[in-house]
Amino acid sequence: MQFRPDRPNFAGHFTVIAFVSIAFCLLTVALVPAAAPPGQGKPFLTPASFSDVAEMVSPAVVNIRTVKTVKGGGRVYRHFMPGPFEKEDPFHDFFNKFFGDEQQQDFKQRSLGSGFIIGQEGYIVTNNHVVENADKIRVKLKNGNEFDAEIVGRDANTDLSLIKIRTEYPLPVVKIGDSEAIKVGQWVVAIGSPFGFEQTVTAGIVSAKGRVIGSGPYDDFIQTDASINPGNSGGPLINLDGEVVGINTAIVASGQGIGFAIPINMARGIIEQLKTSGEVTRGWLGVAIQPISQELADYYGIKDGKGVLVTEVFSGDPAEKAGIKPRDIILEVNSRKVQESRDLTRMIANTAVGETVTVKVLRDGQEKIFRVVIAKREEAGLSSRPPERKDEDALGIRVTDLNPEITKRFNLKEPDGVIVVGVEAEGKGGEAGVQVGDIIKEVNHQDVHTAAEYARVIEAIQPGESIQLFIRRMNTGFVVIKLVK
Repeated sequence: MQFRPDRPNFAGHFTVIAFVSIAFCLLTVALVPAAAPPGQGKPFLTPASFSDVAEMVSPAVVNIRTVKTVKGGGRVYRHFMPGPFEKEDPFHDFFNKFFGDEQQQDFKQRSLGSGFIIGQEGYIVTNNHVVENADKIRVKLKNGNEFDAEIVGRDANTDLSLIKIRTEYPLPVVKIGDSEAIKVGQWVVAIGSPFGFEQTVTAGIVSAKGRVIGSGPYDDFIQTDASINPGNSGGPLINLDGEVVGINTAIVASGQGIGFAIPINMARGIIEQLKTSGEVTRGWLGVAIQPISQELADYYGIKDGKGVLVTEVFSGDPAEKAGIKPRDIILEVNSRKVQESRDLTRMIANTAVGETVTVKVLRDGQEKIFRVVIAKREEAGLSSRPPERKDEDALGIRVTDLNPEITKRFNLKEPDGVIVVGVEAEGKGGEAGVQVGDIIKEVNHQDVHTAAEYARVIEAIQPGESIQLFIRRMNTGFVVIKLVK
């Protein structure tokens, strides 16, 4: 039979289709990534089970129950507790009238948390907020045995605590991993007692690293979408090798799938200090600092914007003794670059008290080296009050001198500049971002010490010319505001 091109040759087509199909299947099998063993870092699909990890670690995860005495009123009164202006609070008189002395009765508050065993002799790591001010701490193991616990040491700055139970037999312990080695997207497992449901296992991935959530000066959290809820606090975050890489600590109240854990590498040294001495000793430089914004980088002529700006040098502390001054920009400590504020905070905090460090700063465009003997950090707080209003006017900005009373009320260490006491909403200063309470220290790199001096400098600037105000802002630090006269 003669072959006709316009008629399909089905036999030949089937042969070709079969060959192509077999080849495609073989190619597909070759391209699909095989599931790698947990923790090896190779591409792998969702693990078929987290059972091995849970069985490995869960015997060393504990449930923690605490009882603490809350003084000064029952739950209803505490919900309406007066604020800072107690005498002006109408609820104050209301509760005095109807409850009298009852509002001062104490009550017992119970809370739940988690922890994990790091020593066979009974050492357990948890969060500080789980056991802080507790009258009684009760620990329950996976096997059901319960023990009273005592606090060995606490560190509020990192929300870490070390407690201990006493047993007649060695306890199972966790294996400590390396939080620096984990990567965003890597699988992790959380074990704890959310809402009191003991030995709950959840899984997710590392969503981000180095998160700052405003909980303290040493924020450096691992973010995960592994389900974390109240009661998980203090429990371990585990990699697929069964190693603890974090301590579950915080959640976003209004968000789902957003939890935070303290990196185990940061916690390791703190836990060791708590174990040996019951407290944490940190290094202290004696400066207040702030990040370098783009405006500050432009103002100082810093190309890469790296480093931190010294906003205040505390009298009698190491930095002042070494010669460091406000407005210096710290670039390096012991030849390690300071990229941002958290870098400097951690570097100094981890430096032994009495150790001498080399600090490189940028001052007036020149690099200088200072040798600083690190002291012990003593926790302290600063407060400020609203400024008084005076009358002076320029660019819609009202300023006044920094007199001794204002200097004292604001706890100013260097009383230079003029304080803004009024801003016209539609004035050039207001539109540029000047705020009441700002302290103007320089105008176009020229120091101003009095309101009269400030007025003369502003008056000498021609209309249409640029103005840069170098400002000290309460609870923020130094800012630069640009405007045109």
